[in-house]
Amino acid sequence: MPQELLVGICAAVIAVGVLVIGDRVRPRSWRQNSDESSSHLALDLAKTMFTAVLAFLFVACWNQNQNAYNHTITESKGLVDTYLAIHEMPGPDRQRIQNKVRTYTDAVLKDEWPVMERESRLNESTGQSLDALRDAVIAVRSMDPAVVEARARALAGIDRVTQARHDRAIDAARSVPQFLYIALCFGAVLVLLNPVLTGMQVTRRSVAMTALLGIVIGSSLLAIHDLERPFSGVLGIPTDAFGYAKSQYDQSDRQSNQHSTGGRLTSDE
Repeated sequence: MPQELLVGICAAVIAVGVLVIGDRVRPRSWRQNSDESSSHLALDLAKTMFTAVLAFLFVACWNQNQNAYNHTITESKGLVDTYLAIHEMPGPDRQRIQNKVRTYTDAVLKDEWPVMERESRLNESTGQSLDALRDAVIAVRSMDPAVVEARARALAGIDRVTQARHDRAIDAARSVPQFLYIALCFGAVLVLLNPVLTGMQVTRRSVAMTALLGIVIGSSLLAIHDLERPFSGVLGIPTDAFGYAKSQYDQSDRQSNQHSTGGRLTSDE
């Protein structure tokens, strides 16, 4: 921050120096009778800067928000793949590991999501649930090729979950650089001061248009603030990816029970 402030001060000094020195060396015929052109130049530059910074931040924050949402989808898909792979494991191991998959999913929704909303970080105990899930899969020992393949598929799914969770941690902690916020707020102040600096008369129309300008600027700043925090605010990322994963768990269990029931009926017949 001190570096950005120093650069701004140096640029201001250089600009004033160019103006003063240039005024001494330029022909008198170039001089204007009033200083209105200087005010228009400064205000036009302020409006252009505010619009450019606002557009840049909006696009950057929107892309960040979409990437964060995609990471939650990748994580949920990894959980579903892990849950489905476990079906080939022996009964006790299958039930135990599937319970751990559900435990981690519930921990993300109930424990970790509120922490991300409040503190922009992940929950340590939820990470321990994922570690416990990995350890449970690694602990499975069997010479059955089907079980070995299922174990490998489950570990691959857990690896995808771990990577997506790591990306989610970065998404939750990422923020807009402070100097861009300062530039945006500085530009907003200059735009709001535009009617005063240009000598606009106070009429019903000017008051209405100025109020509308304030609403637009305030809404823009609020949108940037919400988009900057992908897991909180009005535009926060929903938890539907993990909710869908839980529905896939239930559907997989129902299909497994139907197959088991069908197998028993065939044996009885």
